[in-house]
Amino acid sequence: MNGGPSGFHNAPVTKIFVIVSAIFTIFFGIRGRSNNLGLSYEDIFGRLRISKLIGSMFVFSSTPELMFGLYLLYYFRVFERQIGSNKYAVFILFSLMVSFLFEVLALAFLKDPTTNVLTSGPYGLVFASFIPFYLDIPVSTRFRVFGVQFSDKSFIYLAGLQLLLSSWKRSILPGICGILAGSLYRLNFFRIRKAKFPECFASFFSRLSWPSVGTSAAPTRNVGTAPSYTTRQVERTYPSPTPSAIEPPEDSISTLVSMGFDRNSARQALVHARNDINMATNILLEAQSH
Repeated sequence: MNGGPSGFHNAPVTKIFVIVSAIFTIFFGIRGRSNNLGLSYEDIFGRLRISKLIGSMFVFSSTPELMFGLYLLYYFRVFERQIGSNKYAVFILFSLMVSFLFEVLALAFLKDPTTNVLTSGPYGLVFASFIPFYLDIPVSTRFRVFGVQFSDKSFIYLAGLQLLLSSWKRSILPGICGILAGSLYRLNFFRIRKAKFPECFASFFSRLSWPSVGTSAAPTRNVGTAPSYTTRQVERTYPSPTPSAIEPPEDSISTLVSMGFDRNSARQALVHARNDINMATNILLEAQSH
């Protein structure tokens, strides 16, 4: 299970976030300050330092946390491809801010002024992403190891569990706050799922989403099976494409299939969207909601 095509194709926001998090972690690690970024009661209700506050949202406190955290962020780029870069940027901001507010409430409840209670890093975003991962990403394969059943999603859950327990109590609490933030986003709290940044912001990230080099349009053959419900909804909602419509690229179809849509529906949506993968995703989601 790889989250679609490799690389950051159609995921510029994830690309920037992963790079920034990696650079900040390495920078603070070289200076020996990464272990001092964990938030404490004193940081919030005593001497508030904005630099430490911001650093705690991006900098992982150890190399193992960095490896597992960046791996999960890289995998979860599938959600940016699903909802588009603009809405995914809103999801990132909402997850970080809401999880931080939950962390502040937890620190106020614990009232421990002597130790760094919470570990640093974008735990809010990582664990908020497990909500759509659990609800929206289907299981494609199942297998058994020593009599225990696993699926292709199990490896992501194990990586998340390793990150959650990496610093024990210091990391469990931020992880729980992230899950709560993801749940509120899922519940459309304050209608957040409809929110978007201005078009100038979206155009900035679109410039960073370079097209894949050497992509060729591979024709697909329709197997003689009945069209799926989603396919029928796509055909019913949107008019038939012109005969000169360009055949969708294979990697774009694979991206949509990796999100859980069937191949024929993905191809139909891409044809109607003129191979715009974000628009095709919206078409498929609208078709499923009918």
